[in-house]
Amino acid sequence: MRRASWSGAVIAESDRCVVVEGNQYFPADSVNRALLHDSTTHTICGWKGTASYFDVVVDSQTNKDAAWYYPEPKAAADNIKGYIAFWKGVKVE
Repeated sequence: MRRASWSGAVIAESDRCVVVEGNQYFPADSVNRALLHDSTTHTICGWKGTASYFDVVVDSQTNKDAAWYYPEPKAAADNIKGYIAFWKGVKVE
């Protein structure tokens, strides 16, 4: 079972994570969406496609762009469609 947490809050927990490039991608249904706020940030990966981001918000603290996902990944990364990954101090264990 993998768990993502930040600032004392559990953001996601699942035993169905997918690992890509060393990152744990959590199924969307395992993520506490109340802690995620849409971001306007987007980045492009040559083989995965365009990533969209969420800010992680716990109490009054915001961790900008600390979660990302690929809403329409390229075929090579289709296995992470509907999955969310974390970074920027979010502890994944």
